[in-house]
Amino acid sequence: MKRGEFLRNSLLAGGTLMAGSILPGEASAAVGSTAVGSASANGALAQKGKTFNLDYAPHEGMFSNSAGKNFLDQIQFMYDQGFRSIEDNGYLGRSTEEQTKIGNLLAKLGMRMGVFVVDGGDNWKTSLTTGKKEFKDKFVDTCKRSVEAAKRCNAKWLTVVPGFYDRRLPYGIQMANVVDAMRAGAEIFEPAGLIMVLETLSDTPELFLQQTHETYNVCKAVNSPSCKILYDIYHMQKTEGNLIVNMDRCWDEIAYIQIGDNPGRKEPTTGEIHYKNLFKHIHGKGYKGVMGMEHGNSRPEAAGEQRVIQAYREVDQFL
Repeated sequence: MKRGEFLRNSLLAGGTLMAGSILPGEASAAVGSTAVGSASANGALAQKGKTFNLDYAPHEGMFSNSAGKNFLDQIQFMYDQGFRSIEDNGYLGRSTEEQTKIGNLLAKLGMRMGVFVVDGGDNWKTSLTTGKKEFKDKFVDTCKRSVEAAKRCNAKWLTVVPGFYDRRLPYGIQMANVVDAMRAGAEIFEPAGLIMVLETLSDTPELFLQQTHETYNVCKAVNSPSCKILYDIYHMQKTEGNLIVNMDRCWDEIAYIQIGDNPGRKEPTTGEIHYKNLFKHIHGKGYKGVMGMEHGNSRPEAAGEQRVIQAYREVDQFL
């Protein structure tokens, strides 16, 4: 299964939140909740267009009801709401013309491109853990193609997923194969000033990189400024928890962060993660990178999109 399919399945798995009926005795609580919600909404409206303390990056489709189906119109809408970066996992698969248009608009608005995926096809199954030459060659070719695509939008970070376990090989051999492939990628990206960020995932236990310390090990072994960690908060809450401690342990190798609450993989405030504290900690560490909003919307239509913006206003107020 391709990485995009895993992401779509993960987003759909959370479902859509529906407003429940109010039980007897809950009316007063509901009234109070409505008042608070109105105050929050008014506060979010007052801050429309104001930039955030951290650099959150929406993706295509997140605001399609509010901005329309055209991605360029969506980017303009994101800018108008105060966002200063985007991310586009499927950017490498776009036409050269479309890549150029996206890059030109970002440059005009002074926005940054976050990650796109170094995707050579079915890169979950053609795993770099195997050490097979044809898989490594395809990865290297895709890295070279990614350098040219990155120039069109002034991208800096590129997502890499090493792939599945090979159950026929010892773990140490697989780790050596991954390190060897990442060194080959780093040799391509370093001269271009690009950073491949290795994503540790929870989509399936068959994926080779499951926890942050494993990815940290790869990055230390590769020993390149072009091989770093993509720390996805949603995935790491599922596989290891202890978010702040584990983030601090690996901080010197973390170059990119992605967001999603758990369970459901929706916007902050919809799950168990205390995002206000987490963002305050990240901001306090001096993080200036992109915070990719790699999650779905908990509510449908334009009202749900406004709720996403409001949620980020709420968790971003920590100074």
